Amino acid sequence: MNSILQVIFIGTGATLFMDLYTLILKQFSIKTLDYKFVGRWIGHFPKGKFFHHKIMESPTIYYEVILGWITHYLIGITFSFLLVIIYGKQWLENPTLAPALIIGIITIIGPFLIMQPAFGFGIAGSNLHDSNQARFMSLITHTIFGIGLYLSSLLLNLILKIA
Repeated sequence: MNSILQVIFIGTGATLFMDLYTLILKQFSIKTLDYKFVGRWIGHFPKGKFFHHKIMESPTIYYEVILGWITHYLIGITFSFLLVIIYGKQWLENPTLAPALIIGIITIIGPFLIMQPAFGFGIAGSNLHDSNQARFMSLITHTIFGIGLYLSSLLLNLILKIA
């Protein structure tokens, strides 16, 4: 199987694993990011607006929910490419947990330094009511993503062995 397709499979699987985790959180009424706000943020780019006072109060964008979910998965796939760029193609053949966890945890830089400030939440959510809880939840979610990278690579290797 082509390495690019493998990375896309792994990134999609890891993002799906993270989404399953957030579905479990919602069953316990624990709030997570609504990806429509990611879509709203991206949707304002053509208008030259990259930063919002409060993204929730910014005008809605047509198809913001779909745009947000597509962006979410494309980001997950991009982080999967980062894993293979840093650890090499050999990781695809012999995946180990540590590199996947490291990449998962490092990816928290994106929301902390780019997305949250652009949404009006401040650096690392510093403007949020309970910023420490938000940071902790982000850390857990990105750790889950890292575990998803590893599990997706194991699943892919199993599929390739069977095929």
